[in-house]
Amino acid sequence: MKINMFKRNYIAGIIVCLLFSCNVCLLFSCNTKKTEKVGFEIRYFDNYKEVIVNNPWINAEEHYFLVADKNIEVPEGGQKILIPLQSLAATSCTHFEFLYLLGEGQTITGICSPKLVYNADIRKRYAASEIKNLGDAIDMNFENTLLLHPDAVMVSGYSQNNEKEKRIAQAGIPIIYNNEWRETTLLKRAEWIKFVAAFYNKEREADSIFNLIEQHYNAVSQKAKAVQGKPTILSGANFKGTWYMSGGQSYMGQLFADAGADYFYKDDDTRESLPLSFEMVLQNFQNADVWVGAFADSKQELINSDERYALFSAVKNNQVYNVKKRTTPSGGNDFWEGAIAHPDLILSDLIKILHPEVLPDYELVYMKKLE
Repeated sequence: MKINMFKRNYIAGIIVCLLFSCNVCLLFSCNTKKTEKVGFEIRYFDNYKEVIVNNPWINAEEHYFLVADKNIEVPEGGQKILIPLQSLAATSCTHFEFLYLLGEGQTITGICSPKLVYNADIRKRYAASEIKNLGDAIDMNFENTLLLHPDAVMVSGYSQNNEKEKRIAQAGIPIIYNNEWRETTLLKRAEWIKFVAAFYNKEREADSIFNLIEQHYNAVSQKAKAVQGKPTILSGANFKGTWYMSGGQSYMGQLFADAGADYFYKDDDTRESLPLSFEMVLQNFQNADVWVGAFADSKQELINSDERYALFSAVKNNQVYNVKKRTTPSGGNDFWEGAIAHPDLILSDLIKILHPEVLPDYELVYMKKLE
C-alpha cells in the first residue's frame, strides 16, 4: 500500500524516537555547583563556566568553556564559546521548546527539515526568510551553515563521526551536543533545559521551570498510582514486519509505570526498543485494555492497513490512540517536538486515557482517540 508523505514522516519520527530511547547516563562528580542525575554537568569558575557532556560514540567527554569575553583564558581540551548566544542553528526539533520556554526562541537562525517543524513562530520566521534551511540533520548543508555563521550549532549526536559536523567545527563554528535522547525517563530528558540555559546565562530560570514541571509530574503520578486497578497497555505498531516495543527500562516503559499501567515488559531490563514479530505481540498483547501510539488516523484506516489489528481487544473496544492531536499538514508533530519539555502533560494524557476518573476535567493535549 502506498504511504503518503505525512505518514512517512510520522512513522520515521516514531522509529527514530524508539531507536534512540536508550540511555547511558553518566554521572559526574565535582566539588562545585552541578546538575545531578542527568548526562551533563555544569561547573562554575571565576571567569568562565565549564559544561561537560558525554559523547556516546567515542567514549569521551565534550567540554565547553563558556565566557563573556573572548579574551578570557580557559583550559585546553575543550571549546571556548562566547555567551550568551545571539544566534543558534538548532538542528533537532527537540531543541525548540527549551529555547522558547527560556525566552530565547528568537536566537534560532538555522533549522533542519523545516517541513517537519510544528512551532508556529519558527514556521512564520522561516517563511519570512529569517531562518535558514540547513538541510537534513544527519547530513547538514555545509555551505549554508558557513554562510549563516551562527554562534554555535546544536546537534543531537545521533551519528558517529559525522563528517559535516567535523568540517563545521574546523571552520570555527562550535558544535554543541545535546544528548537528551539518552536519558531513561521523560523527566530527565526535560531537565536538559538546564543544559541549554547555561549557554544563555539563564540557569535560574531553567531551574524554576523544571521544578514546576517535576512537581506537577510527580503529583499526577501519585494520583494514578493510588488507583486500585492497572489497565494493561500496548504501544507502537507493526512497521515493515517489525513491531518496535518500548523496553522495560526505557523512558516510555517508565512512563507506563508512572501512569499506573500494567505493561507486559515492565520487568524487562532493556533500555532500547524491542524489535518483535507481529505474532509475538499478538500473543502477549491481544487482550490489552488500551493501545497508544498507533500510526493510523482512524480505526478503519488502522484495520485497512493490516486486518490482523482487528484481533486486538483494544481495537474491538475502541481504545486505540495515536499521538497526532497537534500536527501540521506538512508533517510537523508537537509530540516529537515541544512535548519533550512537557513530560507532565504526556503523563497526564496517558493517565486520562487509563484512569479518566483521576483527571475528570483534563483534555488530551498530544494523544487522540481513533474514531
